[in-house]
Amino acid sequence: MEAGTVVKLRVAREVPFGFFLTDGEEDVLLHHTEVRESITVDEELEVFLYQDHEGRLSATLTIPSVQTGQYDWAEVVEVKKNLGVFINIGLKKDILVSMDDMPALFSLWPTVGDKLYCSLKVDNKDRLYGKLGTEEVMRQLAVPAEPSVFNKNVKGTVYRLLLAGSFIITEEGYMGFIHESERKQEPRLGQEVEGRVIDVKEDGTINVSLLPRTHEQMDDDANKIYEYLQGRGGSMPYWDKSLPEEIQKRFNMSKGAFKRALGKLMKEEKIVQKDGWTHIKNREE
Repeated sequence: MEAGTVVKLRVAREVPFGFFLTDGEEDVLLHHTEVRESITVDEELEVFLYQDHEGRLSATLTIPSVQTGQYDWAEVVEVKKNLGVFINIGLKKDILVSMDDMPALFSLWPTVGDKLYCSLKVDNKDRLYGKLGTEEVMRQLAVPAEPSVFNKNVKGTVYRLLLAGSFIITEEGYMGFIHESERKQEPRLGQEVEGRVIDVKEDGTINVSLLPRTHEQMDDDANKIYEYLQGRGGSMPYWDKSLPEEIQKRFNMSKGAFKRALGKLMKEEKIVQKDGWTHIKNREE
């Protein structure tokens, strides 16, 4: 009998703390806390085998969707830097995904609430661990995207990290890639992200950008500038002829983006420009 598997066992005998089940050669305990219905001796039960908190092989009537050789999504419930992350597969004991399977940078590890696509494995000491889905496993899960999804918004979960970018699988099952140039910050393993489809490949995979569309970015930039103006009493010593390095240093945006945002604010009649300054309209000196 091996942890991480589902087996059918016969109820051999009842003891004060539960039932011993047997395959004819080996016995395993089904604790009373795992029993939700009446059980009789000699009855055959389908159970899932796992190690309890003391490392003993135990049985449960709860059959998780994550098993040895069987993959499913599992939520991260605890992170320990010197061990790895623990996932909940529906048992009373959470399962460890080793730090050896985590990214080199701790900041890219999953956090509580993130999800990993896992199965189970045992080490050479018969201890049960979570096993991350490989690229081949994820491809078996995937479905091809149609060309019509181009420029559509998608949500997906990061399942693999490379220096060049991040791989995701979307809610629809599309396999996607986010190049490092299409994000402001590298997402974590297991993090859910939302972006837009910028390319649909012949094989049905997609390229995704986490950067906002131009008009969305312009709205954000305009709000940023207007809030800065309000914080300065309605005026600032920057306008559309300011030097690019000054704009970058103060607003962390390119001169082109800055000018587009100013143009939007002027079109909305919120600001005016005069003698190297920008003023909130009706507040200019």
